[in-house]
This record gives sequence, structure tokens and C-alpha cells, in this order.
Amino acid sequence: MRFVPERAQAALGRLRVSTGATLFLRHGLEKRPAHWAQLMARFPDPVGIGPHASFLIAFLSDFVCAILLMIGPGARSAALYSLGNIFVAWAFVHHFAFFGKGSGSDHGELIVLYLGALLTLLIAGPGAASIARILARKP
Repeated sequence: MRFVPERAQAALGRLRVSTGATLFLRHGLEKRPAHWAQLMARFPDPVGIGPHASFLIAFLSDFVCAILLMIGPGARSAALYSLGNIFVAWAFVHHFAFFGKGSGSDHGELIVLYLGALLTLLIAGPGAASIARILARKP
């Protein structure tokens, strides 16, 4: 594999941007303020704090934290918050489903991929190509 250059920082940046963008485009955009009334009426309440509070947590994870992941500032905190939210959804809404069809169990492999990517970003950080790192290098 010598023909593939090792660029760990570039790889972290790509992982951060692709994970944040996918989370935002697939789950964050559906939670934008214009759709709140429709979503809150049927939003799950997996830990018993109420559907409105559960929706707010999911909104922060899928909309706000996804944007932070894409651009880099607070990427570790955003990864931790999203990791927690997605894990709770996988545990209490999808019941750790990985295989199967119907009733939300067909998302298991995607959830596991999100969890792996977010855990990697939590441990390794955003990489050198993030706005936070670039701003920290000011002369």
C-alpha cells in the first residue's frame, strides 16, 4: 500500500466533514425550525423527559453539532454530544437493531457507522484542517 500516501490529518478532516455533512443533510435539515410543529407531535421520548425536550436534544445533535463538526470549532464536544444522542436513539428507539427491515430496524448499520466515526473524532480530534486549528495558529 505504498502508493497510498499517509495523511492522517487530511483523513481526519475528511471524516469530520463527511460525518457532519451526512448527519446534517439526512437528519439535521428535517429538524429545521419550519418543521418543528410537525416533528414534535410525533417525536419519540426514549428516556422519559418528554417529546419536546427529546426533540431539542436531537435538534442540537443533528443540526447544530453537525454544523460544528463540518467546520471544526468544538468538534470534540460536538462529537461527544452527537455520539450520546445517537447511542440513546439506537438503544431505546431502535433496540440495538443491526439487521432487519421495518419499524426503524433497517438503520442499524448506519447508526454503527455514525457511532464509529464520532468516537474516532472524539478521540483523535478534528484534524489540522479545521477552522479552530487554523485560527489557533494566528501569528
